[in-house]
Amino acid sequence: MTPVHYAVLGIVLFFFLCGIRIVRPTRRGLIERLGRYRKFANPGFNWIIPVIDQLYQVNVTEQMVDAQPQEIITNDNLNAAVDAQIYFRIKPDEESVKNSQYNVNLVTYQIVNLARTTLRNIIGTLTLKSANSERGRINDELLKILTKETHSWGIDIVRAELKQIDPPRDVQETMNKIVKAENEKISAVDFATAAETAADGKKRAAIKEAEGIRQARILQAEGEAEAIRLVNEAAEKYFIGNAQLLKRLETMENALKTNAKIVVPAGAELVNVIGDMAGVTPIKK
Repeated sequence: MTPVHYAVLGIVLFFFLCGIRIVRPTRRGLIERLGRYRKFANPGFNWIIPVIDQLYQVNVTEQMVDAQPQEIITNDNLNAAVDAQIYFRIKPDEESVKNSQYNVNLVTYQIVNLARTTLRNIIGTLTLKSANSERGRINDELLKILTKETHSWGIDIVRAELKQIDPPRDVQETMNKIVKAENEKISAVDFATAAETAADGKKRAAIKEAEGIRQARILQAEGEAEAIRLVNEAAEKYFIGNAQLLKRLETMENALKTNAKIVVPAGAELVNVIGDMAGVTPIKK
């Protein structure tokens, strides 16, 4: 081969290498020739004619854009600072990728502005309180409107989420005081309920203790009454007729204690005399 052949081969090789384009799996490509769309580039190896063709790669993964904080006047004439985040992705098919580049200028910029306008329209019809309590409904409505308005852009709006709805500082302070007072009220009610429950417990315990003491005393009294009954029955059964004898003996004992004089008849024994005084039949010899 002559030097000319080597030169030509080198130019061809250089020309070939300059036209190589590698598209990643997360992207799709649009190949334009002299400013006109020519063909779609899938992930992997692609070759274009240098200088004449241009390859524009488009990200087809899920992306997030911030709608940026803005002041919105609510239905109750309060200025609320509202921010939202929009998640979207460009569909990976050829037609959708083309629409995202040829039907709209800077798709992310357009999404941000559309989201801001939609939020003003939605929250402007709500009070600040309802806007804070109905975030889920606002998210759903925002998603629905964005999906409808961007159907020709070749994108999917995955989800829309409110990032914040902040009232003015003075209103926020008032709301914080209200919440604090409500929490203190709930805490006080809970404490009172707990104290009442404890008092009821002590009351029931005292009642049970008093009932126990009462029952014990009843049982003790019944036991004593039963004992007295048994003693009376035994006395009536075994000592009937001897009560007078016991009384006389007690009288005699008291008389002797007071040194009373006893006249003993002649020829009588002292034991028999004392027995007669006590009403006891003398012992016969």
